[in-house]
Amino acid sequence: METLSTPLPSLRRYSTSVNNDHDHDHPVFLHIKQCTNSSQLGQIHAHMLRTGLFFDPYSASKLFAASALLPFSSLDSARKVFDQIPKPNLHSWNTLIRVYASSPEPLQGILIFLRMVHESPYYPNKFTFPFVIKAAAEIFSLCVGQALHGLAIKASLGADVFISNSLIHLYLSCGDLDSAYRVFTMIGEKDVVSWNSMITGLAQRGCAEKAFQLFQEMEEEGVKPNDVTMVGVLSACAKKLDLELGRWVCSYIERKGIRVDLTLSNAMLDMYTKCGSLEDAKRLFDMMEEKDIVTWTTMLDGYAKLGEYETAKQVLDTMPRQDIAAWNALISGYEQNGKSKEALSLYHELQQSQIAKPDGITLVSALSACAQLGAMGIGECIHAYVKEQGIKLNCHLTTSLIDMYSKCGDIKKALDVFYSVDRRDVFVWSAMIAGLAMHGQGRDAIDLFSRMQETMIKPNSVTFTNVLCACSHAGLVKEGKTFFNQMEPVYGIRPGIQHYSCMVDILGRAGLLEEAVEFIEKMPILPSDSVWGALLGACQIHGNVELAELACRHLLELDPENNGAYVLLSNVYAKTGKWDGVSRLRKHMRVTGLKKEQGCSRIEVNGVIHEFLAGDNCHPLSKEIYSKLDEIMVRLKSAGYVPNKSHLLQLIEEDEMQEHALNLHSEKLAIAFGLQYVEVSQPIRIIKNLRVCGDCHSVAKLVSRLYNREIILRDRYRFHHFSGGNCSCKDYW
Repeated sequence: METLSTPLPSLRRYSTSVNNDHDHDHPVFLHIKQCTNSSQLGQIHAHMLRTGLFFDPYSASKLFAASALLPFSSLDSARKVFDQIPKPNLHSWNTLIRVYASSPEPLQGILIFLRMVHESPYYPNKFTFPFVIKAAAEIFSLCVGQALHGLAIKASLGADVFISNSLIHLYLSCGDLDSAYRVFTMIGEKDVVSWNSMITGLAQRGCAEKAFQLFQEMEEEGVKPNDVTMVGVLSACAKKLDLELGRWVCSYIERKGIRVDLTLSNAMLDMYTKCGSLEDAKRLFDMMEEKDIVTWTTMLDGYAKLGEYETAKQVLDTMPRQDIAAWNALISGYEQNGKSKEALSLYHELQQSQIAKPDGITLVSALSACAQLGAMGIGECIHAYVKEQGIKLNCHLTTSLIDMYSKCGDIKKALDVFYSVDRRDVFVWSAMIAGLAMHGQGRDAIDLFSRMQETMIKPNSVTFTNVLCACSHAGLVKEGKTFFNQMEPVYGIRPGIQHYSCMVDILGRAGLLEEAVEFIEKMPILPSDSVWGALLGACQIHGNVELAELACRHLLELDPENNGAYVLLSNVYAKTGKWDGVSRLRKHMRVTGLKKEQGCSRIEVNGVIHEFLAGDNCHPLSKEIYSKLDEIMVRLKSAGYVPNKSHLLQLIEEDEMQEHALNLHSEKLAIAFGLQYVEVSQPIRIIKNLRVCGDCHSVAKLVSRLYNREIILRDRYRFHHFSGGNCSCKDYW
């Protein structure tokens, strides 16, 4: 055990009385200052108890402050010291509130404050309020913060700049920008911390213009900005995606001689990458003498977000130290840019390397990639990993699991996850409503929406999009109209373009095409391509050529390179036998260089994702697949199957060639593969990137009966469940 340089027994000759005017001369206090570990502090504590010195409030406060604030201090030990003080003075109360406010248990700081107010003879002073307000900010408690604000005003301390700065931070943390700004404007003499708090808070919450305006006002009032100010201003530039302004800020920093530390350098780097200038970012990166994990991760993230994945991977491989944030940046970059297979490949590499341990962010990105690919086997492995590691399901992870199971075709498991958690925020509820909607369970989705409101969870814009989609998929026109008309007057949510698109879809799918057109004409906002696309899709279902041409014309005015519009109109022409229209459109697409998006179907077997394109013969097992497909067609024809040639997108005169073209659709190849390689006890799950055509729908239905297999087919819009020759999807063909 380490001992003090002066033996403790020599302290006994000193009086237990303390002269507060000369405390710096008292040997005990000198020894406290010299302590380098908790053991030495414990010896002094024991000595003070034996001599009675500890029972002097001032002396005890000195020991307690050391126990709480020195680098080697333990919060538990400090609390034990505090609880032994017979009559803690105000300094001791403030110190305990302070350490809890900065600890993982900030709520305890508020509880200590309440104890002080009710049990001690002291009233909070100008040092108390900043600490307890910080604790309220840490737990994002607006109501507690407002109460503390009122107490500070009652104590005539509302104008104190330190308390005001704490209140600004509190209100910004709780998302109350108006209150933060009111406190800011009432400060008589704002210091640099006041300006920094407001500028940074506004920038972080998306008010970039206002943040930069405050920076200009700060200069006009003669307050000199520092490095913290410039971090906030650069954050505003990054939010605005304003590269030129960001470059001006960087030159301003150099002109004004503002100290550039690693944090400020990283802020510059972040601004350059978010504004899309990798050239500027690379130049700064190469010039930086000091780099930390944030520096490397920012650079990696910049490359990933701009689609330079190989370079991003090289940055990851050359980092001196890889942490999970760097892996997350690249995995998320892949996933958010539609490269789900690459995202999962990197996730597997991370697990095998054991360089870093996947965290919640990693798992959310990986689950999202599984949802996009329909890779339920991999998704289930991730779910099992969550359970094995004892990872608590927060709302983000819960939402991702529900979304993954829903999009992979297992609505029961999605519901199991939903009901297994105690805490459900608006995003968890919305994800489950969306899952039920895409599976055609509109009534169940609406019932869940009602239960959500019973739990006092307020729906948001996304919730209503999902509810309206549920009405669309289930043909619930009356209910859809009711929900749409209630959005603003009942829930205070102004309908956005996505909600108008859903309403057009609801009306159009139900065959109310004229009403859908009238609805579009009365919209208070300009119809977008999604609105006209919804009408065009409905025209395809019901074979209305005139309205399809109208919708396509408007759609192409908004998005001239939308190849999907030509394809949908071609489908309408083909369905009604207008092959001259089909030929005209295909010729136009050839001349303009527009190409139809190629049909692609994916199926996962034993954790491996297999992809099939229309007419694909690249798969290693193509020979076996086509042989199986021939067998399927023979059996289907024996059962009375007749190819639906209206779903061909081109004019093919020979019947045999028409039939062959239909057989080459990617979902039919995936079905043939699934029948061979998916275990009989398991459903055949297929993900199609485009809409499933009516002929493939009929084939899947017959195959499920003839082969006694469950087939779950997801296209761009919804799920189709086939079992025993029955289809549970609610669609119109």
